[in-house]
This record gives sequence, C-alpha cells and structure tokens, in this order.
Amino acid sequence: MNRSQFQAKFAMSTAAMVLIQVVSTFGGLAGSAVAAEAAKKPAKSAVKKVTASRLEVKSQANQMAAGIAAADVALTPEEVAIAQRVEVGNVACELGVTVNVKADPLVPGYFDLEGKNFKFRMKPVVTSTGAIRLQDGNGGAVWLQLANKSMLMSQKLGSRLADACLNPNQAAVAQAMEKAPPVGLFDSAQSANQTKTPAPSSATATVGVQ
Repeated sequence: MNRSQFQAKFAMSTAAMVLIQVVSTFGGLAGSAVAAEAAKKPAKSAVKKVTASRLEVKSQANQMAAGIAAADVALTPEEVAIAQRVEVGNVACELGVTVNVKADPLVPGYFDLEGKNFKFRMKPVVTSTGAIRLQDGNGGAVWLQLANKSMLMSQKLGSRLADACLNPNQAAVAQAMEKAPPVGLFDSAQSANQTKTPAPSSATATVGVQ
C-alpha cells in the first residue's frame, strides 16, 4: 500500500467515525425530545384529573348545601316575626361560656348556635308566653331569650349548657331590675287588699236618751 492509498483509507475511516457520532448525537436528541413530550402528557392528564376532582367536590358541596336548604321547613308568619326579634352575635354567659348566635343568610329565619363542644341549627317556635324561643329538632336543644338574660338548654341531657347569657340590651335590663325589682305576686295582692279596705271614720254615732 502506497502513501496515497493509506491517506485515502484514513480519510474514509475518519469520515465514517464522524458520521457515526453525528447519527448518535441526533438520535440522542430525538430520543430526549420524545421522552420530554411523553413526560408532558401524564402531567396534563394529572392536571385534568385534579381539576375534575375539585369540580366534583365543589359540586357535591353545592348539592349538600341545597339539600340542607331544601330540608328546612318554611316558617309561618308568627315564626318569622319571632326570628326578627332574635339578638345575634357573641353572647357571654356565666362560667366563661360563650354562645355565638348567627343568622343563616341563605335561609332567613334559621339560626346557627355555636360554642365550645356544641353546635345547633335552630328555628323559632311560637310560645304561649310570647318569649323568644329557638329550638333544634335534631339535637333537642332550646335557646330561650328573655328580656334580662338568655339560656341554652339541652332537653336530652336535662341540663343547661349555658346560663345567664347577656348581650348589651339584656345587661341594661338586668341592672334596671336589680335597682327596682319587679313587684311579686304576694306583694301585689297585699297592696290591692289595702287599697280596697275603707279607712275608719272619725265620726261616731251618738244615741239620745228619751
């Protein structure tokens, strides 16, 4: 083999090696691109699954809210009038108990009462005394609002969950009652008897002797 033949063969070998490297490099890039594209598809699928899951949860929550609203019985005009007199907000009670009375904005006339270890959904109940009374049919709880205080009672337990609950208006009434206690039934009856008894006359009858 002469020198020219050796150079030609060496050049062909070098060209072949370069071609192999180019093909290998191109194949690697193509493979990486395919792998990256394949990796994107599961991500899109996962995003779709997460979005669908969130929509499903939101739909279920809306259905539950609609079901609760549908389960609430429509109030009578008398019950609506009672609901309009209910005091709402955080009410401090004795023994450090607090009751949060919150009106339901979606279902007028219904109230949610919350505190430590209890939560009730209540509606007004007409009473013979005219007192403001809310009652929870499921939990057996009663919220009684008087002029000078409110109380939360459990009919199932037969005890009071909160007593001597005072909002600012009730506190003012309670202070006024302490300064001027209402007249009791016995005192009222005794006073009435005193007003009916006639006062003794100062004039005396004289009898003449014939």
